[in-house]
Amino acid sequence: MGNHLTEMAPNASIFLPHFQTLHVVVIGLDSAGKTSLLYRLKFKEFVQSVPTKGFNTEKIRMPLGGSRAITFQVWDVGGQEKLRPLWRSYTRRTDGMVFVVDATEAERLEEAKIELHRISRASDNQGVPVLVLANKQDRPGALSPAEVEKRLAVKELAAATLTYVQGCSAVDGLGLQPGLERLYEMILKRKKVSWAGTGRKRW
Repeated sequence: MGNHLTEMAPNASIFLPHFQTLHVVVIGLDSAGKTSLLYRLKFKEFVQSVPTKGFNTEKIRMPLGGSRAITFQVWDVGGQEKLRPLWRSYTRRTDGMVFVVDATEAERLEEAKIELHRISRASDNQGVPVLVLANKQDRPGALSPAEVEKRLAVKELAAATLTYVQGCSAVDGLGLQPGLERLYEMILKRKKVSWAGTGRKRW
């Protein structure tokens, strides 16, 4: 399922001209459950995964109600410390970022906070919407989304960055649909503001 990190990072050729496909990058510390969340979304079941040594990518189609649907091209990038400097190669020109944390590992949230603020404040990522997924809510002792938001200091991110914190579980899929719906809404809002500012005709 995994691939090695190479020069295959997303570029303009991946962004289809139709707005119905959005580019999203999933990042976070190692063992946060990023790949399990990706395959829960893709296959609608829990898939036990091994640490990602490079990246995984899948197309995820999500219904929006009625006959409408949105397709996400999702890139799941390894979270080991040695791989984190390469995150920017994947977040460059992305539509949205999903930052996954293990809500049962309170002792690693300070480390996660540092990485979240570093990547969201990178020059290429200014204003990119961020969905924080507080994963493993099915486990005893998991911190609530509100507590995760506080410990990550999400509200201290740039004022232009739209954010939302959602509790979720890769095991039963709890919270994933509403989380992605909120991410879609934030991406849509950002694009509308951006296009209005440039005077471009909306799709």
